[in-house]
Amino acid sequence: MIFALINLALLLFVIANALTMPKLTRVSSSSRIVAIHVPMRNEAANVNELIEVLKSQDYKGDFHFYILDDNSTDNTYSLLEKAIAGDERFTLIRGSEPPVGWIGKTWALQQLFEASDEEIVISLDADVRISSDALTSAISTIEKYELDFLSIYPRQLVTSFGERMIQPLLQWSWLSTLLLRATMRSTNAAFAVANGQFFIVRRSALSGYQGVADQVLDDMQLARVLLSNGHKGSVVNGGAIAQCRMYSSFTELRAGYAKSLWKAFGSVLGSIVAIAFIFLTGIAPILLILTGSPWGWIAFELIVLSRVISASISNGKIVDSLLHPISSILLIYLIFYSWSVRKSVQWKGRTL
Repeated sequence: MIFALINLALLLFVIANALTMPKLTRVSSSSRIVAIHVPMRNEAANVNELIEVLKSQDYKGDFHFYILDDNSTDNTYSLLEKAIAGDERFTLIRGSEPPVGWIGKTWALQQLFEASDEEIVISLDADVRISSDALTSAISTIEKYELDFLSIYPRQLVTSFGERMIQPLLQWSWLSTLLLRATMRSTNAAFAVANGQFFIVRRSALSGYQGVADQVLDDMQLARVLLSNGHKGSVVNGGAIAQCRMYSSFTELRAGYAKSLWKAFGSVLGSIVAIAFIFLTGIAPILLILTGSPWGWIAFELIVLSRVISASISNGKIVDSLLHPISSILLIYLIFYSWSVRKSVQWKGRTL
């Protein structure tokens, strides 16, 4: 029975968020001056398509793109030069190697921050694709809710079986554990939730990235720092204006999670608690079903329904919700794997 009650609570959180969570708005008369920061390392495959969608932005205020090549070992920089081709809306920067105490991503963001002075800063990952009205929507939404920062969650594109099992858990995790409408007015760092793929922040709230210099999960830690400093923020479903293909295979996905998942729960104890929670909500109901317990079926149906609603919100594959127990098994595996390789993790050719 306890499993069913836990899963019922998760379902109620998802329903409450589906009905009340902050939403993107697309109408704006804002004239905020905006800087769009894009750090890139070994992103040759993304250059042309990325620059094309950036050039298509129809925001009516002043804006400027700052692109930083973070010491790529491929031809990212030369491709950027060709794609930008003298467009005055772009500034192309050759990044320097990160100093002691910094990791590559946060040092790249710091250099971009120092190179710009616009009042609104948007950081965008190179594999994110945005619609022509994305800047307008982002600015009007942060203005509408009077926030200091906003994490716009792109639609996650998935094809391989491993991606389909794991990636939808990202959005489901915060939909099922936080009441976004209630927490968006709080400055309690415990309520932090963020995705750095598309992140917007007021410069008045951000003094730089020193506070997250060595953090692999820089987006979540940045949200915590901002909240701790008295600034307010939230997350919105941005599937209508942004999409992202983070990984192209389970091998890439495993490498990506290896660098950060061991940090996601704060400590060994936090990881143990997370594993126990994942087991109780996603795997134990199946074990109960095998013993003939009706509570197993109830718990399973509740967790699947929460996943169905989450998938509907995020334009995900609803049918994959039925495979939540497999998702749970794979996520537990990834947590163990991340801890096992944490001292030798490499990303984009750098050891973290």
